[in-house]
Amino acid sequence: MSSQDEKLGHKLSDFAFRSYIRAAKLLPYEARINLAGWMTTNVVAPLTGNRKRIRENLAYVMPELSHKEREAIVKQAPDSMGRILMEIYSGKEFLDRIAKAPVTGPGYAVIEKAHKEGKGALLVTGHIGNYLAVLGTFLSRGIPSGSLYKSMSNTQFNDHYVDALTHFSSPMFARGRRGMADMIRHLRAGGFVGIAHDQRMNDAPLYDFMGKPAHTAESTAGLALKYGVDVVPCYGIRQPDGSYEIQTEAPIAHTNVQDMTQALNDSLDVKVRAYPGQWMWTHNRWHDFG
Repeated sequence: MSSQDEKLGHKLSDFAFRSYIRAAKLLPYEARINLAGWMTTNVVAPLTGNRKRIRENLAYVMPELSHKEREAIVKQAPDSMGRILMEIYSGKEFLDRIAKAPVTGPGYAVIEKAHKEGKGALLVTGHIGNYLAVLGTFLSRGIPSGSLYKSMSNTQFNDHYVDALTHFSSPMFARGRRGMADMIRHLRAGGFVGIAHDQRMNDAPLYDFMGKPAHTAESTAGLALKYGVDVVPCYGIRQPDGSYEIQTEAPIAHTNVQDMTQALNDSLDVKVRAYPGQWMWTHNRWHDFG
């Protein structure tokens, strides 16, 4: 495909997405979120081949599942992804709802203490539930956080997507040398940074994730050790009624980069197994090995 064709494809897909979001936002909040889940499950997932990827990943790391259990996740995962995206583009309406979310676990006291002392911290999560529910809930409690994100190849889509994220997290730091430098300055100045730890990094070392080797970035552990900040696992888990519970864990012990990185993978492993329908199984986490 030529660069000109690619640009045209990006424009058309972005136009279609924007039109979909504008139309959906004419609906009441609950109806719009339900529609997004249905559309992603029944239209987007079949067209994109995502169901095949989900089945392959499940067969690779959770072969013990029955056919019925696996097929339930094949439907639940796209539904969750669709809801997340519409929640993000619902901005203040979603923010108002997650302001009421309960925060559980020992990590929140650590986060509060760091905030009061003007000390930065790394809030580490994964693509399970909605990680922006974590940052939005903390923001509503007076604890703002920046975020590290991966820029999308479709720059037109990327611009308004990042703009939507700023309702919940600011400043935003794009992965790369400049973004990392800005993030470090923010962290050293006492700011909080949210990081999704489960993104595949092809040049990263291999660590165990759900019993299989997966390329995993060591940068989070490295930053924590270098700048003496806590690494607190935090997860926004969707409840049956559509609300969220923010689950926090005790900080990862400061030992060494390898042990801390594995501990973060182990933390997410537990959550994925507990709430498999809420993880983004379309990720290409183990492709080289499956």
